[in-house]
Amino acid sequence: MKHPLALALALALAATTVPAVSHAATAKPATSKKTTKAAVNPFFAISPLPLHYPQFDKIKDTDFAPAFDRGMADQIKEIDAIANNKAAPTFDNTIVAMEKTGQVLRRATTVFGNLVGADTNPARDKLDSTYSPKFAAHFDTIYLNPKLFARVETLYNQRESLGLDAESKRLVEKYYQDFVRAGAKLDDAQKARLKAINGELAKLGTQFSQNVLAERNDMAIVVDNKADLAGLSDEAIGAAAKAGKDHKLDGKYVIELQNTTIQPPLTFLDNRALREKIYKASIARGSRGGKFDNTGIVSQVTKLRAERAALLGYPTYAAYALEDQTAKTPEAVNAMLAKLAPPAVANAKREAADLQAMIDAEQKSKGQPTFKLEPWDWAYYAEKVRQAKYNFDESQLKPYLELDNVQQNGVFYAANQLYGLTFKERKDLPVYEPDVRVFDVFDKDGKQLAIFISDMYARPSKNGGAWMNSYVDQSGLTGYLPVVANHLNIPKPPAGQPTLMSWDEVTTMFHEFGHALHGMFSNVKYPYFSGTSVPRDFVEYPSQVNEMWADWPQILSNYAKHYQTGAPMPKELLDKVLASSKFNQGYMTTEYLGAAMLDQNWHQLPADKIPAASGVMDFEAKALHADGVDFYAVPPRYRTPYFSHIMGGYAAGYYAYIWSEVLDADSVEWFKQNGGLSRKNGDHFRDTLLSHGGSEDAMVLFRNYTGRDPWIEPLLKRRGLDSSADDSKAPADAKPATPAKK
Repeated sequence: MKHPLALALALALAATTVPAVSHAATAKPATSKKTTKAAVNPFFAISPLPLHYPQFDKIKDTDFAPAFDRGMADQIKEIDAIANNKAAPTFDNTIVAMEKTGQVLRRATTVFGNLVGADTNPARDKLDSTYSPKFAAHFDTIYLNPKLFARVETLYNQRESLGLDAESKRLVEKYYQDFVRAGAKLDDAQKARLKAINGELAKLGTQFSQNVLAERNDMAIVVDNKADLAGLSDEAIGAAAKAGKDHKLDGKYVIELQNTTIQPPLTFLDNRALREKIYKASIARGSRGGKFDNTGIVSQVTKLRAERAALLGYPTYAAYALEDQTAKTPEAVNAMLAKLAPPAVANAKREAADLQAMIDAEQKSKGQPTFKLEPWDWAYYAEKVRQAKYNFDESQLKPYLELDNVQQNGVFYAANQLYGLTFKERKDLPVYEPDVRVFDVFDKDGKQLAIFISDMYARPSKNGGAWMNSYVDQSGLTGYLPVVANHLNIPKPPAGQPTLMSWDEVTTMFHEFGHALHGMFSNVKYPYFSGTSVPRDFVEYPSQVNEMWADWPQILSNYAKHYQTGAPMPKELLDKVLASSKFNQGYMTTEYLGAAMLDQNWHQLPADKIPAASGVMDFEAKALHADGVDFYAVPPRYRTPYFSHIMGGYAAGYYAYIWSEVLDADSVEWFKQNGGLSRKNGDHFRDTLLSHGGSEDAMVLFRNYTGRDPWIEPLLKRRGLDSSADDSKAPADAKPATPAKK
């Protein structure tokens, strides 16, 4: 999480808050009756625990509102003192002073936001709804303070003559940019309208996020008979039985939905009618009417964003959002996506033909009429084609991928070999949920570097997907070291059974730990630049690079061992995994591009062109068709009403994953060409890039690391798209002759 004012801007401008909250322990510290309520609020003082780790055992839901209220009041007093300082503005009395404001608010909102995502409850949902517009108004009060902005602008205009080091000068520039982008140069009437928009967006964003989670739980599929689950593994059936109990449906099986359109059970379920039922439930989320319908919210949010962008002088919200990203312009994003879409869809259609041939042959062998491949059939028959082509199926991998082994002997071991890190689990620190684990992280010199929180299991109160967040940011100004967390959504097996992971879950664990490393290696002076405080289209890059170690032979052989016998994964099985790495890439690239282009379509419209609620789904269909990614068998990874990324921090930014993957694929090649897994290479990546956070321009950091500009060829090769790209050796920012129209 960023420094208080960067956090302020993020919360004020984002259309949604972080997901929902956790069932934190409610144990009260022993106190005398004379102890005031203020004295026991865990947010009013710095946590006394190691590295200021949150006091989860003392945090109660009733602590948040008083901390929010006091935190906002304290920060306004601090800001007013800076704005009304009679002394001429200096870097220390203005910029550094702002970096230090709002500590109570920062502690409370950081913990609340992180817990809201990891483990919600009704009390926290209510707090989220109540305080989102209050936070927006609070941060508007700061960023639209004319006296404060006058001091910032003075320093910005004098920045070349202030004798500042590079990081300090960049901080002045970023503060100025943040104030301007928040509306500091608007007139009073425009500021009033901007405040109203920000407050409304905050409310709508919270409602959208809560609807997504509620709809996911409400649309869970109930299965009466175990026989209908044929094809699922014993572990998956056990997890469905456990989910049935969790939903108070003893004796029944519940298949809980994940955020994505395509649901994991579709890969293995033999029952085609059940596959269809799961798929149709998945795509109906948020657009079927009723109290959790999100179409109206989408319409309102995108209109308000477009209006706000226009107020600030931008033609569209995408133009506003992309200005401070590495892409810079919608045209650059459109060019990249347009270059990738045609070969991706062509590949997907070739893959579909293989699947249809498999269906026809299978039905003929049964003496039954064939049927047309549908979206709910793709994953199931893709797995069959994979088995036929490569003579293995994913279920063969799982016994070698036990969760604890993957994490400690895979993810942690790779970090040790690359960077010299060591990890030691500790059980003396409180956690917000019993399955959460905590590790001390020690640097190559043996000194503590960070604390790492591991939250791996799915639960109904937890947002879908996987993510990293920070509880405490590194900063030379504060002297703090990082406390970071990773969250996955792995189904928890029944008690006594091992947690066996899919290959996708393994690579996701490596991916999220790449984010964690970015946070833990931070070595900056100012909190503003700490850890993952980099452009959205750069932040996924280090995490994607870390995925490469999942199948690196030295790493894989250290963790891929049978959970019962300890036998290593047979080399021939690994060879099959690697040989099939480009399998189904047409599908995966097309479903991703569908979502990324849909995001751009929504955010490249002016306010008067955005459809009402009744036209949201029709607009989605027309946009996918216009971009050529409406291949019927491949739905977008996220449909608009449950596309949480773009209702939150990734608005106009979902392209970032593939934009970052250009850098990632290129960097993987760099590692391979320079000897692969070695301390020398790891230390170089850390020293030139990971440790700098946002203290330097992102692309400068990339060039410092590789010694050159990025090339797109490795990405095209990775995704099996190189054969149709005539200019595959062009730089990553090269544009085709005719950019895609939006």
